[in-house]
Amino acid sequence: MKIEQNKNGNELTIALQGRLDTATAPELEEVIRSSLDGVTELVLDLKELDYISSAGLRVLLAAQKTMNKQGAMKVQNVNETVNEIFEVTGFTDILTII
Repeated sequence: MKIEQNKNGNELTIALQGRLDTATAPELEEVIRSSLDGVTELVLDLKELDYISSAGLRVLLAAQKTMNKQGAMKVQNVNETVNEIFEVTGFTDILTII
């Protein structure tokens, strides 16, 4: 998986490419954890994300909980495959998908 970060003031955009699964979730978790100081808006760009597993969902949920305390989190450019996983797991009710 490839992770790209772009910080603009208090907004951090993280773009993901590839598969977010058991092997790659810890890497994303560390990137998010180490990057949220002073961030009031987190945007996850999933345009190039091919797959997300339960381990990936757990990372998104943890990020959402953190951002609930310090600002907002949005998920954008969700493809059909990933959106289907969000719908089946109820994540469409938890995440702000734009």
